[in-house]
Amino acid sequence: MKFALAAALAFIGCLFGFNSANAQGAAMKTTPTTKILAIGTINPGFEQSQVFAVLPEEVRETVDLYLDGKIEQWYSLQGKPGVAFIINVTDPAVAHEMLEKLPLGKAHMMSFELIPIGPLNPLRLLQGMQPKPCRPCGNTGGGAAGRYIDPSRCAE
Repeated sequence: MKFALAAALAFIGCLFGFNSANAQGAAMKTTPTTKILAIGTINPGFEQSQVFAVLPEEVRETVDLYLDGKIEQWYSLQGKPGVAFIINVTDPAVAHEMLEKLPLGKAHMMSFELIPIGPLNPLRLLQGMQPKPCRPCGNTGGGAAGRYIDPSRCAE
C-alpha cells in the first residue's frame, strides 16, 4: 500500500513537473529519452475532402512504419481530429523527418508536436525505500529475497 501511495505521489509530481531533490539533497538525475510522442493534427485551411483523398495512402504508409517497428503504438485523439504515435526513435529530428515523408506531411496537411519521453523520473525517489522483511524469517537480503510473505519463496 505504501509503495502504491509513493508511486502515485511520484506520478503526480511528474504531472506537475517538479524537479525535487532526493533525501541527500542532490539534484535528481535525468532519464534518457527512449521514445518520441508525436501528436498530429490537420493544418488549418484544408477541407475534409482533401484530407480524405490522401488518407488511403497515408494509412498504407503508416501501417508500413508500424510493421517495420518504427511506430510502436498509435491512437486517435479524442475531441478533435488527429493522431498520437509512440515512435521508436530518440531524436525528434529523426521523428520529424520520418513523419514528413508520409503523404499528409508531404502535402503539408498535417503537423506534429514532437515530445521526447522516457522513464518516469520521480520513481528515483522510491529507490531509497527499505524492503519489508520477509515473514517469518525477517530476511531483507538482495535479489528477490525479503519481498515475499510466503516463506517457501523467501529463499529466491
